[in-house]
Amino acid sequence: MTEPVPSHVRKRHADLSKELHFHSYRYHVLDAPVIADIEYDRLFQELLALEEKYPSLVGPESPSQRIGGAVLPQFETVERDIPMLSLENGFSENDILDFDQRLKRFLKSEENIEYFVEVKLDGLAVELLYKDGLFVQGATRGDGKTGEDVTANLRTIPSIPLVISSEEGEHPPFLAVRGEVFLSKEGFNTLNRQRSENEESLFANPRNAAAGSLRQLDSRVTAKRPLQFYAYGVSNPAQTGLASQQQLLATLGRFGFKINPHARLCDNIREVLDFYEEILGIRANLDYEIDGLVVKVNSFVLQSRLGNKARSPRWALAWKFPASQASTLLLDVHFNVGRTGAVTPVAVLQPVQVGGVMVSSATLHNEDEIHRKQLRIGDIVLVQRAGDVIPEVIMPVKEKRNGTEKPIFFPKRCPECNTPLVRKEGESAHRCPNPSCPAQRLRALIHFAGKAGLDIEGLGRKAIEKLVQEKLIADIPDIFRLKKEDLRQLDGWGEKSAQNVINAIQSSRFPSLAKFIAALGIRYVGEVIAQLLERHFSSLKNLMVADEERFRQIEGIGQQSAESLFTFFTSPENRSMLQQLAELGIEVQSSSPHSFSKPLDGAVFVFTGTLSGFSRDEAKSQVKRLGAQVASSISKKVTHVVAGQKAGSKIRKAEELGLVILDEEAFLQLVRQT
Repeated sequence: MTEPVPSHVRKRHADLSKELHFHSYRYHVLDAPVIADIEYDRLFQELLALEEKYPSLVGPESPSQRIGGAVLPQFETVERDIPMLSLENGFSENDILDFDQRLKRFLKSEENIEYFVEVKLDGLAVELLYKDGLFVQGATRGDGKTGEDVTANLRTIPSIPLVISSEEGEHPPFLAVRGEVFLSKEGFNTLNRQRSENEESLFANPRNAAAGSLRQLDSRVTAKRPLQFYAYGVSNPAQTGLASQQQLLATLGRFGFKINPHARLCDNIREVLDFYEEILGIRANLDYEIDGLVVKVNSFVLQSRLGNKARSPRWALAWKFPASQASTLLLDVHFNVGRTGAVTPVAVLQPVQVGGVMVSSATLHNEDEIHRKQLRIGDIVLVQRAGDVIPEVIMPVKEKRNGTEKPIFFPKRCPECNTPLVRKEGESAHRCPNPSCPAQRLRALIHFAGKAGLDIEGLGRKAIEKLVQEKLIADIPDIFRLKKEDLRQLDGWGEKSAQNVINAIQSSRFPSLAKFIAALGIRYVGEVIAQLLERHFSSLKNLMVADEERFRQIEGIGQQSAESLFTFFTSPENRSMLQQLAELGIEVQSSSPHSFSKPLDGAVFVFTGTLSGFSRDEAKSQVKRLGAQVASSISKKVTHVVAGQKAGSKIRKAEELGLVILDEEAFLQLVRQT
């Protein structure tokens, strides 16, 4: 007997259905979502759980029975004999293991299942029809059974072949190819910049931008958008005469379709788990957005035996990555002052999970960005972790405004010292010009003692903030005036920890010229330029008497860096600070001309991926000791690229430029030989 449905459960199901239909329409039809994907998934999972417990709730109007969205009335419709189904989602390792066990139970076998695993592109699914090798029609997925005819627009995408044939000149009489239309990250950013300049609304993400581009009534507009296409299947694999998904993609590649290279044949479910971790590690380096993996049973015979459920194939699963976007409330905006005086607006957010990390603040970059995105305090905003690392606000959800939102006003004066802010022509940042600004001094101290500076162990950010708060230090020379007794009086500092910090300070009194310059935190002067300066001047004394033209003559030092260096070393305040350091016994080590005759003199190294035998900082120290420079990005000046595990897109660029690429073993051998 069917369990009766309580009234509160029936009401919750009705509310969920209504909300999911609304968000599905916003996402699939209007390409303008008002919630993040992870929130939609959570609502959908709740609905499925209710229907599993109370099957009588399932009806033809339920969101669980609908594959996609409605068709826009502006387009002709395309009816399919074989619908384009959705994929069931998995969100954890347990979900994937359960998926594997379900299939084995269905097949009544404990043998390992062979899976073919592909990255899940965040784009728009389409089907392309080919008759006698010619592209004749293309349509969006629509509701799965009925799609929108966007043939003219699809013809504008360079990666979609208009004619197909194998190397032998053969082609099937009929082929319905399915795949994903998408925008690269660079293409998406370029498109949004153009829309901002034209005062048009911004796209929330590359998927919505691709959908909006493909649904243009004027195909000339679509042709101007940098759309791309990857094929991932056909409507009826049985008609191909092939045995597996792996063979199918290889065949489509021979027909001229672009196939995503990040795919793998896995002998069992454990290999699928390993591949997930590998792709998760390189995800940020890809030039397009992916939101997970698609795990497919490789054998077409097994796919046929497993069949389909109401809205999804039983033989496939989308393993979703932790969401890189979420929506939350913009509570306030704070303005932080950096060590160079730049004032950065920071959004104070209602805490929200983004990519598995709790985010409560995000950068707003500058005043222009606030105006461009039309942000207001009190907005519901979309937040993402850029490169899955740095949180940033993407856009407000204007549809959720209720009239209580407040405009954001950029301060006219420094929020720390009340000095009028300045903004130079051509720059986006507002700056505090007061070198005595407490915020600038604090961040200069943190930089000087930190890893990018002299790397004084025990003097991290929190320790420096505490010392400034207790008025034990106010500027850089004060670090070298500290005594053990000063530190022992602080909460949490004992005899041993105080002595260790004093010892670390003493050990930092003899820095190399390059390390000392980098520690000073001069604007536009980082580690690489500091090394160039050490090579050309050899001593701090020579550096301090150089004019701006002398700096500009050094290859690798531009106009901005030259001006900044000259301004710094001619400033009375900075010269006084350097004199104080000298009187406190800081001896910046001069370099003799002979010191440059080192085995790796002139070499420029880039490190990418994870090294197993030692840290990347240790590897950098090794090559610097041997005379090489270290860069952070690939260019023609780079001579060696060291590739560790999970090396990213830098390897492809290095190969294109013909650079020397070393694995960890080859790198160690090079270091030993030199």
